[in-house]
Amino acid sequence: MRLHWHRRDLRVSDNRGLAAADGPTLPVFVLDDDVLAHASPPRVAFLLDALDALRDAYREHGSDLLVARGDPRDVLPALAEQYGADLVTWSADYTGLARERDAAVRRALADAGVQRRSVHDAIHHRPGEITTNDGDPYKVFTYFSKKWHDREKHPPADPPTSADLADAADLPADVSATGVSLAECDPLPTLSDLGFDEPEATIPPASTGAAGELLADFCAGDIYRYDDRRDYPADDCTSRLSAHLKYGTIGIREVYAATEDAKADADDEAARESVFEFEDQLAWREFYTQVLWDRPDAVTANFKTYENPIDWREDPEGLRAWKDGETGYPIVDAGMRQLRAEAYMHNRVRMIVASFLTKDLLLDWRAGYHWFREKLVDHDTANDNGGWQWAASTGTDAQPYFRVFNPMTQGERYDPDATYIKQYVPELDGVPAETIHSWDDLDPGAREMHAPEYPAPIVDHGERREQAIAMFEAARGDG
Repeated sequence: MRLHWHRRDLRVSDNRGLAAADGPTLPVFVLDDDVLAHASPPRVAFLLDALDALRDAYREHGSDLLVARGDPRDVLPALAEQYGADLVTWSADYTGLARERDAAVRRALADAGVQRRSVHDAIHHRPGEITTNDGDPYKVFTYFSKKWHDREKHPPADPPTSADLADAADLPADVSATGVSLAECDPLPTLSDLGFDEPEATIPPASTGAAGELLADFCAGDIYRYDDRRDYPADDCTSRLSAHLKYGTIGIREVYAATEDAKADADDEAARESVFEFEDQLAWREFYTQVLWDRPDAVTANFKTYENPIDWREDPEGLRAWKDGETGYPIVDAGMRQLRAEAYMHNRVRMIVASFLTKDLLLDWRAGYHWFREKLVDHDTANDNGGWQWAASTGTDAQPYFRVFNPMTQGERYDPDATYIKQYVPELDGVPAETIHSWDDLDPGAREMHAPEYPAPIVDHGERREQAIAMFEAARGDG
């Protein structure tokens, strides 16, 4: 008997860790209180839905998924002893906290005389495999991306057969002897059981089936418009696979194989280039994973070092207005309200709201990162941290400090008809697009006439842009 410890690989197909168990395998998921302490209602709701779907998938194979709650250092050796398992497999995770946890689990299993095997699964190339010619980690995405695209990718892993999995009939009804809290039967723990409120947002389905439908639909149509339309939030010309990639309800090799099939089916070079641009986004995820693997301290520290500390402002009211979507900058407010309603935000808008927080409100990027971690269903430590530090000009390959997004120009360029803005900011529903895109220039009387319930801009962008540049120049020690 072998155990496979699921974490961010909540699927049966294209699962290299599960395949590595190579024998009658009992799948296990551990609800770790140390991990739950960093979680949020949207993410735990998605997790529980994914576990429910994963359990059903195993039951279709005549097996089952054991869901335990406790410290994996205690749970996994106890379950290995209970079931006579001689091997525990899992798919590697690359954040600093995950690596510390996994090292502790390896030691606990070794002390119990149980073999253990960590398998590379979540990204195509192990951290440290794609480096500069001198063997150093890349700090510039363009160079990393070229090698990433040139490297051969593994095909999807074969799904297990029923013979590969433990028979549910062989699982004892009473496993209290393990000394752990085990919930192998219906129902799974609820949000309330785990100490979480219901999420404010509507959470999308978390199953492998739902992920597969998203992938198939995207590769049948929008992937060929991705290069031209991905930055236009009203088009929603994105895959919406981010949460599924974060939790592993779909395998990265399966996604890549589907995109390669779409590229082969493309009608012309422009369509093939569009597919390539989507694959580049997969490379970005891997780039940030490898950056954080090399610099785990960047979760809380600036990746880029300045001569002096950055003099971020303290502005609780400005932060509240940003969180609530009440800044008076329509594209910013639309994005922040989408975040609350859907636990998701379009990627172009993520860049705009992050720039606004750091360059218009002059607030520390960590305040925004923590809010996204609380509200996003697809929060991924490496990807989100990389994105926030890019916007704040503190990260690797970051936006230069002197290039500051103008939120009004961004709204006009990427939402010219204000369709996206009006969807999430109903106070502006009847206002002409040209008026929305000049909201910062209107006098108070004009704003009152058009949308009396929508606020005036809380800061002057032009003034704050100059202050942001000065703030970074002081940090650089210029002048």
